[in-house]
Amino acid sequence: MGELANCSNCNAVFVKHVRDVCQKCYQVEEEAFEIVYRFLMKRKNREATIIEIVEKTGVKEELIIKFVKENRLRTAQFPNLAYPCERCSVPIHTGRICNDCFKQLTRDLNQEKEIEEQISKRKQVEREQENVYYTIKTEDQHRK
Repeated sequence: MGELANCSNCNAVFVKHVRDVCQKCYQVEEEAFEIVYRFLMKRKNREATIIEIVEKTGVKEELIIKFVKENRLRTAQFPNLAYPCERCSVPIHTGRICNDCFKQLTRDLNQEKEIEEQISKRKQVEREQENVYYTIKTEDQHRK
């Protein structure tokens, strides 16, 4: 059973199953996909960039990028369908971020994990030191 959601295009309320858009917007997207796909299937257009496709078809760039990200338009068939990395805007063909950004984020996460482990170790040492009890021998105890 689906849940109620707002369409990401028109903000209309609809029952969300698989798509993030309502039926009306889905139909518009499908028509746009057909336009783009027919354009790219012509041999002379197979190496078109996203910008060129936008100019020739009138389909919005965001929608074409969505088709690429959903693998409806495959970069293996259309090699110039690159879209910007969400972090640094370098052109990429798959995923949301480029390899360099992925590596940097991985390093940052590993560094953060190390810092958290060091803090945890320090806290553990502090707790152990807090639980140490010292006894003081009084003069009476020394005489016995």
